[in-house]
Amino acid sequence: MIQVTNLQKAYNGITVLDIPFLSIPQGESFGLVGNNGAGKTTLFRLILDLIEITKGEVLIERHKVMRNDAWKNMTGSFLDEGFLIDFLTPEEYFKFVGKLHHKSDTDIADFLETMSDFFNGEVLYSKKLIRDFSRGNQKKIGIAAALLGDPKLLILDEPFTALDPSSQIRLKRFLTDFQSKFNMTMLISSHDLNHITDICSRIVVLEKGKMVKDLQTNTDTLTELEAYFAV
Repeated sequence: MIQVTNLQKAYNGITVLDIPFLSIPQGESFGLVGNNGAGKTTLFRLILDLIEITKGEVLIERHKVMRNDAWKNMTGSFLDEGFLIDFLTPEEYFKFVGKLHHKSDTDIADFLETMSDFFNGEVLYSKKLIRDFSRGNQKKIGIAAALLGDPKLLILDEPFTALDPSSQIRLKRFLTDFQSKFNMTMLISSHDLNHITDICSRIVVLEKGKMVKDLQTNTDTLTELEAYFAV
């Protein structure tokens, strides 16, 4: 699904990300963890062609991502609130995103119904603009929009941040069910080691832009990660 080869990103001659090789197969739930500044968001932005690669390449379904649209219709992502069109209402935004993916009004309404538990009555039909919602509810809107196009690949950066505990639990359940049902490839970064080990079958640890651990999740993974970050 995704292949990263000799990937580097540098700013002013300083390399902030250096990954010789990374392969993520179709259907894998892939977690990315690391301290602030480790390079997690940089990696996701390179995969999504949001910043320019200094060296190397990223392929999605054998398509080079750089300056290429062939992979975009199969990809859903939400990294931060900058992905939203915040002068729209949620309903207007979902309609806009749905039309980009050739969804009918009925398709969009049916999808939003499946999100009702996650929205918890706080998102739809409030007549508020997206910019007037709390950060947590903006995140719910962004995650839902990323899923609206039935992506083969979903990329979420810190999806649990700013969500209340009930919403975090609902999101974990929803992502696990969605990924399993549709064999979706899922890339998620998080500072919450409990959440990431609950929903990801594989976890990579980044430190100062380099991969230092690549783990298949098992009953000992959480303990191993906690021990690593406790040093």
